[in-house]
Amino acid sequence: MALFLGSWKIYNNRIKKALKPDVFQEFELKEKTIISHNVAIYRFNLHSPTDILGLPIGQHMSLAATIEGQPKEVVRSYTPISSDENSGYFDLLIKSYPTGNISKHLATLKVGQTMKVKGPKGAMVYTPNLVRHFGMIAGGTGITPMLQIIRAIVRGRPRNGGQDRTEVDLIFANVNPEDILLKDDLDALAKEDEGFRVHYVLNNPPQGWQGGVGFVTPDMMKKWLPAPASDIKLLLCGPPPMISAMKKGTESLGYEKPRPVSKLPDQVFCF
Repeated sequence: MALFLGSWKIYNNRIKKALKPDVFQEFELKEKTIISHNVAIYRFNLHSPTDILGLPIGQHMSLAATIEGQPKEVVRSYTPISSDENSGYFDLLIKSYPTGNISKHLATLKVGQTMKVKGPKGAMVYTPNLVRHFGMIAGGTGITPMLQIIRAIVRGRPRNGGQDRTEVDLIFANVNPEDILLKDDLDALAKEDEGFRVHYVLNNPPQGWQGGVGFVTPDMMKKWLPAPASDIKLLLCGPPPMISAMKKGTESLGYEKPRPVSKLPDQVFCF
């Protein structure tokens, strides 16, 4: 027993959290996986293969770069699609926008080059059974913080040795079918876990489409998300115009009015 405890202590001491909340550090791009013409998964090495990122579930981190034509260093927030279950690296799913400084910079990054990263940050820290039921609305790459939380909930189910019984309903809105990021992952999670359901909404649906059509409406929210209650929470993440419309929609359905800057206790939380 003493030998086991000694070995565990040595092993535990070797696991180092890579992130520092007050200091930007350089992490090297290990590989880039192209998903579409403007979407890729970027895998960055941590400083040691035994390191973990050190990002609590629900939080995000800052990426910084000096961009030509910009008067000062540009900083943007991103949520990895990997977690502290993965050691030695972290993965970022990034969509490159024509006006996006950091996303365009990442698209030009070559394997072996580095990116400045700092964290963790954010008001959301997920713990098992934080609420009875999550309702989530995501648009485009706004899926990343949702996926992080969904995966943590599924990992923590009683069948996997945990105690997490949280129900989750996700509305995932996109323009075209090919814009639905990580659809295979989401469908696999929904198939595996009866407590997680995903509802897709498309502006331009294909023929025979069975999901929602157009913009996310209050009627869709009422149909698919948990009703207002003290033990539920809505999570929103997506383009600013979409989030503005979702805030109005949730308020019209009787949910608590979202604050300009969300806090963990809020019934409607915007990333």
